[in-house]
Parts: sequence; structure tokens; C-alpha cells
Amino acid sequence: MLTFVGLGLYDEKDITLKGLEAIRDADVVYAEFYTSPLGGKTVEKMEEVYGKRISVLERGDIEENAEEGILKLAKNKKMVLLSGGDAMIATTHVDLRLRAIDIGIETRIIHAPSISSAVAGLCGLQSYKFGKSATVAPPYKDVISEVPYDTIIANKERGLHTLLYLDISMRINDALRLLEAVEEKRKGEVLKKSIIVGIARAGSDKPVVKADYLDTLKSYEFGELPHVLVVPGELHFLEREALIKIAQAPEGI
Repeated sequence: MLTFVGLGLYDEKDITLKGLEAIRDADVVYAEFYTSPLGGKTVEKMEEVYGKRISVLERGDIEENAEEGILKLAKNKKMVLLSGGDAMIATTHVDLRLRAIDIGIETRIIHAPSISSAVAGLCGLQSYKFGKSATVAPPYKDVISEVPYDTIIANKERGLHTLLYLDISMRINDALRLLEAVEEKRKGEVLKKSIIVGIARAGSDKPVVKADYLDTLKSYEFGELPHVLVVPGELHFLEREALIKIAQAPEGI
């Protein structure tokens, strides 16, 4: 049996009771943190709270060597794989589950809170008005990906909000400067005229949720990671009120 367990949004306490039961019942527990940041968690604290030794896997252990490693072990043992957020948000986990099924290993999923579902409540936007999401990543060979900018444009044309995941070590300020560089290259003004929401440390006792225009937001100090961005589309009057009261957006948005 291979059980995928989501750890939730921020610290070791965000796991569900069902997830905790699965960990304590497992023969072996693994975790990976390259698809989602640790946030306020540490492996040592998780081991203390969950009462189980946790071995951390590298990308190659899951994406390249799983058949001779963790999947081989899961054929005869009850194994748990921990990951941040929800257990099946990353394509990596879907792929691993399919490979496990192919060789006859029973699988199950224990879900947990994810930023993809929590972000709407954090800033007061309506969850059913979010369109396609995208990830802002550092430049590769000095080339900035334009996919996030294109995603914003496409969603805005339909009046939809855009959730932008940030690379695991990226800050909101850096992501905004990359998006601004793409807009300047395109000679556009969509971002410049948009209210933008930055969210830091979702799920913690003191998350930061701040909405403002690009020129102001890119110099705002959001503090420790993890960070995400939301670019709203067409705003309902309640969403506008929520951004002002919850995220300190300018009154005139």
C-alpha cells in the first residue's frame, strides 16, 4: 500500500487526523519538499509530533529511481509519502501513483488544505471566478518565461482571477519584477493598471495579505516565504470590499 498524505498549508499541525493515523500506522514514512516548500515545518518537529521517523526523498528518488526504490518497498510494506499542501496537486505525485498502480500496488490519497483552495478565502475573492493558474519561475539562461503573463491576459479577457504560484525560493517582489519585464517587452499596461494581491505564509497564525498596484506592491516587504500572487479579474462589489477591508487595497479600486 502506498498512501499519499498532504501536510497542509504551513506547519506540522495542518495535517488531518486521518493523515496522522496513516502515518502512525505505516511501516515506513517518506517525504518530499521539492514540489512544495516546508513553510513553518521542520522534519524534526514533524517526527516529534507524528511519532514516526521520516526520510526525505530527492527528486530522482521519485521521478527516476522509484521502481527500484520506494515502489519496490511499497509492494510489501505500508508506505506513506508526505508532501506539502494537498497530496495530489503536483503532477509528480499523479505520475508516481500511476506507476504504482501499473505494478499492482494499492494506493490511496488523504487530502489536506492547499493554497489553491485557501487563497480565495484569504483575500476575499470568489473561488469559482479563478481561471487557469501558472507558475512564475526564475529566468532560464536569461530568458524570462512569458507563460504567466499570457495566463493573466487570457483570464482577464474572461473576467477571471489568476493564481500565480511562485518558484519554491522566490519572493513576491522578484516575481513582480519578472512580470513587469515581460509587460515592458510587450509594451502592455494590463499589470500596470491592475490591482494585485500578494500573500505570504498562508496557514500561519499571521499570514500577510496585501493588495495594491504594481508600482507600490513590488516594494512592499512580505517577510518570510512561502509567497504567492493573485491578479484579480473583474471584481464583484463584495470582492472589492473584501480587498479593501482584508487586504488593505486602496479605497478607489
